[in-house]
Amino acid sequence: MEKFTLINKARSRIKVFKPFDDSCSKNPSIINAILISYGCLLKRSSKPVMKGSRVESIEEARKEYKKLLEEGWKETYRFNSFF
Repeated sequence: MEKFTLINKARSRIKVFKPFDDSCSKNPSIINAILISYGCLLKRSSKPVMKGSRVESIEEARKEYKKLLEEGWKETYRFNSFF
């Protein structure tokens, strides 16, 4: 599974969805959770300022991802080099 980066309509907020690596898990190849990092963009040409992150179940992360797309957020690859 790869990471997905979403940016809002105003291009001021960003969310990154990526697999959560649980080093304590018996089988690290199985993904049970998603790490959602969120932040803001102060300037369009600068690195995003990440404000925090949280771990969600795959189902909850899918619901949030779908809701954001419905609100007009777009997928972007522009900031993947920073993460």
